[in-house]
Amino acid sequence: MKFFKPLYGRVLIAMIAGALIGAFAPTQGVQLKILGDLFINLVKMIIGPVIFCTVVLGIAGTGDMKKVGRVGGKALLYFEVVSTFALAIGLVVVNILKPGSGFNVKPQDLDPSLIADYQHKAAATSALDIFTHIIPKTFADAFSGNGDLLQVLLIAILFGYALSHVGEHGKPVYTFIQSLSHVFFKIVNVIMLAAPVGAFGAMAFTIAKFGLGSLAPLLKLMGCFYLTCLLFIAIVLGSIAWYVGFSVWRFINYIRDELLTVLATSSSESGLVPLMEKLERLGCSKSTVGLVVPAGYSFNLDGTNIYLTIAAIFVAQAMNIELTLGHQLSLLLVAMVTSKGASGVTGAGFITLAATLAVVPEVPVAGLALILGIDRFMSEARALTNIIGNGVATLVISKWENELNVVHLRHELLKPVSVTQLEG
Repeated sequence: MKFFKPLYGRVLIAMIAGALIGAFAPTQGVQLKILGDLFINLVKMIIGPVIFCTVVLGIAGTGDMKKVGRVGGKALLYFEVVSTFALAIGLVVVNILKPGSGFNVKPQDLDPSLIADYQHKAAATSALDIFTHIIPKTFADAFSGNGDLLQVLLIAILFGYALSHVGEHGKPVYTFIQSLSHVFFKIVNVIMLAAPVGAFGAMAFTIAKFGLGSLAPLLKLMGCFYLTCLLFIAIVLGSIAWYVGFSVWRFINYIRDELLTVLATSSSESGLVPLMEKLERLGCSKSTVGLVVPAGYSFNLDGTNIYLTIAAIFVAQAMNIELTLGHQLSLLLVAMVTSKGASGVTGAGFITLAATLAVVPEVPVAGLALILGIDRFMSEARALTNIIGNGVATLVISKWENELNVVHLRHELLKPVSVTQLEG
């Protein structure tokens, strides 16, 4: 019975139960979608306040705006380099394995109406939107539920800076936010108790809606994508972790509760707050965690980057369209821009893919209809890779800031902690 005590055990059982309901009672399975949606909404409800409190306390506590700029600059540099590796490894694997070869799809056989909505959203999303959406219209707009963590981050940085420069007048405010932070983290712990319920509903809906049978024709593409994500984690993130002084596999084991929740809900947001708690336990400062993790959810989407290159080349291969090296490099360069800020868009991965593919007119965007049915099944791997990548990024930046005790880090990684045991 010890298996049922930790959160990951209950989430795993709930996922299996949900999959069985979806497979054998699909009508009821589709109706259970509301359970997954409600859990995700509960998580999103608390993310903004938690990040605001964390960043404000981190900045006001140190009063060092130079550190904020330094950490932000290092984080953006790291994100760009690692994201490029993710795009490149996806490009290499899809060209070697050629998952789309043999499909022989003709453009006239595709139904453009299937992806018309995604095309419209992609056309309305430009690189400039990433920057124009950073500044909210009002203070409250940043917390209004639009999913843009960069707005919360901007307000928190300004608030923390101001709080650290008002002297004695700011102490009561600092104490209040500190107390408020404990309350919000306690709310997170309560919400995570419902993770098995959310996982059950989300998994039941996914299997019921799309069916295991829909996977068969496209298993090669899914296998290629999952393999690439695994290679990226093992080779790229594994090498980075080794350089810092820890094992990426032990880190993955340490955050297994969060990973299983993300796997079930297909949303990396569901593990964001508990991930931040665990990173602090590993030795990262509150200010570094508060800056790097939220920014990473917009600028360090490794799983999404891999998906963009593999899915785009797959569509071309399936339609027997030969893409030159120049075309593929164009895709890579455009994906480096379109992937940034995608986390704030509903159906982000697919919409971003539509926007990216538009750069190569030789490949009809309607070809995305080929993978529309299995996009949900690939979103789990995207979300898992994203959250692991952001966790590793935070540890790397903390190491660069000389605030990470590697001996303490290794010791902590040897004793996994359930999120239900964490104290706000």
